Amino acid sequence: MNKRPLSILRLFRQPTYQNHSLTIQNQSLMKIFCRLALLVSLFSVLNVGQIHATHNRAGEIWIEQIGPLTIRATIITYTKASSVPADRDTLNINWGDGSPEQKVVRTNGNGKGVVLAGDIKYNEYVATYTYAGRGTYRVSMTDPNRNGGILNVNFPQSDVVPFHIQTTYTFLNSNFQGTNTTPRLLQPPIDKGCINRVFIHSLNAYDVDGDSLAYRLTVPLQDKNTPVPLYDLPDRIKPGLNNQISLNERTGEFLWRTPQQAGEYNVAFFIISYRRGVAIDTTIRDMQILIEDCQNDPPKITTIDKICVIAGQNIAFAVRATDPNTGQKVNLTALGGPFQVSVSKATFKGSQGYKVPPVVDTFRWQTTCEHIAEYAYSVVFKAVDNYNDTTGLSDLKTVQIKVVGPPPEDPRVVSGSGQATVSWKKPYTCENALDRYFYAFSVWRREGSTLFPLDTCSPGLDGKGYDRIVFDTTFAVVGGRYQYIDKDVERGKTYCYRILGHFAKRTPQGNAFNVVASLPSEEACVQLQRDIPLILNATVEQTDPSVGRILVRWTKPVAKDLDTILNPGPYKFTVFRTVGISRNNLLAIPNATFSSNTFAGLNDTTWIDNNLNTVQNPYSYKIGFYTKRDSLLGFSAVASSHYLSVGASDRIINLSWQKDVPWTNFRYDIFKLNRATSQYDSIGTTTTTTFTDNNVLNKVEYCYYIKAVGSYGINGVASPLINLSQRVCGTPIDTVPPCPPTLVVTNNCDSTGVADADKIINLLRWTNPKNFCRGSEDVVKYTVYYADTEGGKFDKIATITTLRDTTLTHQNPTTRAPAGCYYVTASDSIGNESAKSNIICLDNCPIYKLPNTFTPNGDGSNDVFHPQKLRYIARVEFKVFNRWGQLVFETDKPTLDWKGQNPNGDDLAEGTYFYTCKVYEQRVGGAVLSPKVLNGYIELIRGK
Repeated sequence: MNKRPLSILRLFRQPTYQNHSLTIQNQSLMKIFCRLALLVSLFSVLNVGQIHATHNRAGEIWIEQIGPLTIRATIITYTKASSVPADRDTLNINWGDGSPEQKVVRTNGNGKGVVLAGDIKYNEYVATYTYAGRGTYRVSMTDPNRNGGILNVNFPQSDVVPFHIQTTYTFLNSNFQGTNTTPRLLQPPIDKGCINRVFIHSLNAYDVDGDSLAYRLTVPLQDKNTPVPLYDLPDRIKPGLNNQISLNERTGEFLWRTPQQAGEYNVAFFIISYRRGVAIDTTIRDMQILIEDCQNDPPKITTIDKICVIAGQNIAFAVRATDPNTGQKVNLTALGGPFQVSVSKATFKGSQGYKVPPVVDTFRWQTTCEHIAEYAYSVVFKAVDNYNDTTGLSDLKTVQIKVVGPPPEDPRVVSGSGQATVSWKKPYTCENALDRYFYAFSVWRREGSTLFPLDTCSPGLDGKGYDRIVFDTTFAVVGGRYQYIDKDVERGKTYCYRILGHFAKRTPQGNAFNVVASLPSEEACVQLQRDIPLILNATVEQTDPSVGRILVRWTKPVAKDLDTILNPGPYKFTVFRTVGISRNNLLAIPNATFSSNTFAGLNDTTWIDNNLNTVQNPYSYKIGFYTKRDSLLGFSAVASSHYLSVGASDRIINLSWQKDVPWTNFRYDIFKLNRATSQYDSIGTTTTTTFTDNNVLNKVEYCYYIKAVGSYGINGVASPLINLSQRVCGTPIDTVPPCPPTLVVTNNCDSTGVADADKIINLLRWTNPKNFCRGSEDVVKYTVYYADTEGGKFDKIATITTLRDTTLTHQNPTTRAPAGCYYVTASDSIGNESAKSNIICLDNCPIYKLPNTFTPNGDGSNDVFHPQKLRYIARVEFKVFNRWGQLVFETDKPTLDWKGQNPNGDDLAEGTYFYTCKVYEQRVGGAVLSPKVLNGYIELIRGK
């Protein structure tokens, strides 16, 4: 064969230039080849490293709402300072509404950015935009190049991967929901560490709106919602037990114990903002970690972990930084929300440069009412040593600071006729906070007193035994005090009250959002007048479907509260009743009336209610009290009988009971019939309204009743109050399926060659639930289900009745491909089938490799361009171009079958051709585009 001169394209088969060709985005192939030819002409005068420009290290997009439909977006990037040819004085921003991309000018450093130590440049690009309407928009920026050499991104060619950041932003209805600004990430996204040393980093987000934040790890992007290719989490580079990463999804603290290989790594995070439990925006931060092979230990910061204060208090605590390495200096700094607030900012000077340790300074913050927030502020203290002259290793210490609203002061309560008047001090400490930040008071109530110590970390009253009875932005002011009159009370009861203040951001129309509760006030209690009866009992004395019996008992009113002069006799009690547990439609019981001309003679306070169906029904009662010749003074509260229900299952009796009583039950005793003695024995006690009896056998009847023990907690009223339920029986039966097995599926996919694809076998292994789950002792068979695609229909493929056999081998009989999904169930002797095991889906292991030459000369050898290796490929988009960028062949067949001809069937000249090939792999979810686009050069040789 004659030696031919190299074509222009063959010159560019060197890796450096081939990589560069991949970095050009959205260009036609003709432009690609023109640029390549231009590079050849400049090859003698340009340095290869300059041509192969690398760039982006880290960044995110921050969005501020500055009008009803207007935002200000700040693109923040950290780039490689030495990559001068790739430096950007403008970037393109995509507003996510279908409008054309807009050029955004760099604004910081007089438009040139700011160069930092470590070959890093910090850049800000700011633009404003007004949308046509409210909605959720994805604001994004894509730049052609990341910096080169990132170990966990398409290594070793990370520089050919675009850098993409995006923030999903929601316009709220600002009239009612408030405005929305995404959280500001205060900690820079480039940090350093050493191999075999713990690395820690905090995202340190601050949300000016007071929204709650959550953090998630994600994969860096190369385009809108498109992950970078060949990505590994940092701990998958030299993985092992000593190489693990974790993210605190509440605080945003990222921990790596411990890097094992020096180099550059990129990780990405979602920072999600929630308002009223709904996610309203998501920022993606792309961060770079520089790990060095160094024998250096990071500094150590010592200070507090957390502090909670009442607004108005002054915070002051010391922060101390030391370094274990002799001779090194330390720079101590701090960033966080308290430095960002608009009123009374925190102060911390730090070391203001590298100083000989120990370095000590005091964090100071005079808190105000405007700082009250639902969530703690984060302050991240950072100590950096000068191991590399200017920057070395660092230690981060996050301090959580919660500022709570002060409690309303001096609560008081006095009783009246059927009401309680609650009041508290005016002015409230924070009622004049700026921007109308103080919003409302709420009044909370419970029956009886409960005391708990004031915990400045725990504002509000949720879960503390009180019910909120009113929430209002305006309360009456009487005698210089705030006042609320509670008319929803019952005579004779003791009520205790606490007050909360509430703070909120405001919309322009004054509507509140992100409401925050203060600390609770002290407790104020009062016992109301007892001028009506108190019902004490509605206890079942006999269980029967027709002659059941319930004892009803009550107390007389207190004479001094009744005022018999204003309410003269004669006096009368009448018992009212309804079927079921209800406070409505109670009717007077005939003959259940007790009267006396004098109050002293009115002593009948017991009624036996006979001929009831206490098997099927509970009953509710109240007592009417009459004075002045049948003038109703009032009713007692309604009290029901306790109604017991039995739920029988596999060797279990579940008891539950219902009631509606005005007193408080503090204990329930459970009684069970002893068949040997015909007596009921106590088998347990609970404070809830459920109980489970495990000491039972299937197909045996068991009978129970409940004794409720309670009290009004009122002096002079009988205590304890004993009320019995009806007696009820149940028989356990096995209706409970076994626990589901746990499934593991493996195969020999990766160890099998292309030629042996039909030998790939899926091996299923599962656990026998009888070995670890109560109720699964009678498992008699397993059933295996299979679907050939993810989300597809599952079919039964095997039933196994040998319990020791917990394995199965399987191969799709049609495709012979391993892709598919499996689950297993277990069934017992009764026929109860368990829930599904965990569903496991296996994927195919596609292979597609192309040669770089073929010889279509008709000699029967290598005449057709085929893949060298082909397995589990659904289709391709294969295109071949000549040196002028003209398309000469294309196909979607995975086998390609190119004979060196153009679409007209004419033989093409021998030479070098450029190809691109998108590969769609056969996956368990269908045909999926491979993240790696194949491209390169084909030598077409016709010589004999």
